[in-house]
Amino acid sequence: MSTNKTKVTEWLKSVSAYGGIAFFVIIALEVMIMISPFAFFFYSVFNPVFKWLNQYAITGWLTTFFLPHMILPPTLFLRTIRILGSVFFIIGAVTFFFCAFQVYFNKIFKRGAVVRGLYTYIRHPQYVALGIWGIGMAILWPRFFVLASLSLMFILYYFLAKNEERRMLGQYGETYAEYMNKTGMFFPGSIEKFLGKTMPATDIKYFLIPLVFIFLTLGTGFILRTVTLHQIPFENRNNVTLISILPEDNSHAVKVLNDISISEDKEGIGFLNSKKDYLCYLMPADYVMQGMIANTGSDFHLFKQSHTLSMITEWVLHPFGHLRASPALHMAKMHNVDPVFARRHHCPIGINKENLDCKVCSYRRVIFVQVDNNRGKHISGKGLLSFNTTREPVGFIDINVETGEIVSMKEVEKSTAWKDVPTPAI
Repeated sequence: MSTNKTKVTEWLKSVSAYGGIAFFVIIALEVMIMISPFAFFFYSVFNPVFKWLNQYAITGWLTTFFLPHMILPPTLFLRTIRILGSVFFIIGAVTFFFCAFQVYFNKIFKRGAVVRGLYTYIRHPQYVALGIWGIGMAILWPRFFVLASLSLMFILYYFLAKNEERRMLGQYGETYAEYMNKTGMFFPGSIEKFLGKTMPATDIKYFLIPLVFIFLTLGTGFILRTVTLHQIPFENRNNVTLISILPEDNSHAVKVLNDISISEDKEGIGFLNSKKDYLCYLMPADYVMQGMIANTGSDFHLFKQSHTLSMITEWVLHPFGHLRASPALHMAKMHNVDPVFARRHHCPIGINKENLDCKVCSYRRVIFVQVDNNRGKHISGKGLLSFNTTREPVGFIDINVETGEIVSMKEVEKSTAWKDVPTPAI
C-alpha cells in the first residue's frame, strides 16, 4: 500500500512540475500570439483569464507591464535592461537545448548520468538555462502575469530537481552521491554553501525557499516598474499628460501640448472632455505598435499580418529597431522592396512626396486615452498609470509639430485593436 502511495506521490510531483513548465511556455509565447494571425483563436483561452484578473483590484496588477514595451526606453538603465532581456533569452534558449541534447544523448546510448560539460559545475544546468530563458522572456514581454508564472516555475524547478536527484541516487547510488558532493544544485558548490548558511537547517526551509523565489521575482518587478515610471518623461498641461514614444520627440512635447490646448479651447478636438483626464502618446504616424493603444486602422493589427517570425526575430535581435520600423518597412524587408518607396506609399497621413524623408518628417500622430480612477479625483503624470485606473482610447490627431497644424482627426472605438485584451500602457 505504501509503495503504491509513493508511486502516486512521485507521479503527481512529476506531472505538476512538467505541467507547470508547459504552462509557462504557453504564457511565454503570448507575444507570439499577439502578432500571430491566430491571435484571436489563442486569446479565446487567454482573454477570459486576463479579463477576470482585471476585474479586481487585488489581481488587476497582474495584467499590467512593469517595463517599457511600446515606448522606446528613454534612459541608459532601461535600455540596458532591455538589451539584457534579448541576451538572456538567447543564452538561456541555446544553453537549454545544448543541455537537453546531452541528457537525451546519454539516455539513448545508455551512458548513465550526465556529468560533463556544464554538468561538471552544477547538477541542473538545464533548469538554470530555463530560468535564464524565462527571465529574458519576462523582460521582453514584461507583464506581471509572466513574472508571477516565472516565480512559480522557479519553485517547480527546485522540487523537480530534488525529485530527479532522489531517482538518480536510487539508480546510481554512491557514484551519484559523490558527484553531488562535488557540485552545486543550481550554483557552484561554494556559492550554494554560502547561501545554505542563510537558511534554517530544518524542513521549514522547504516553505521558506518558495517564499524567497516569489518575493525576489515579484519584488524585482515592482522595483523596475517604479524606476520606469520615474524615468519616463511626462509633460502635463491642464487635463492632458503626454508621453513621447521615441526619446527624440521629447523636444516636441511642450509645443504639441500647447497646440492641443489652443485647439481644445477653440473646441477643435471634439472627443476631449475638459472634466476628464487624458494620457496621450506622441509618435510617428506609422508607428508599428499603435494598435495596442487604440484601433487606428488595420495596418496596425499585427495579428493580421503574415510576418510573425520576422517580427519576433526583430523583437529579439533588434531591441530598439523593431519599435522604429513601420508595418510598411517590415513588409518591404520581407518582399525585398525599396523601404523608402514602401513607406512613402503607405503613409497613414497620405503624404506622397517624391523627396519625402520619413526620418525628418514633421508630422506626428497623437493618440488620446481617457483615464478614470475609482476615487473620482483629478490625476496626471505617472498617476495615470496607477494600478487602480482604467484606460479607454477616444481618438487621435495627426499634427505638424513645427507649425501646429492639425491635418486630420478621428474618434476611435473604446477598445484597442485587440478588443478587450489588456495591452501595455507603456
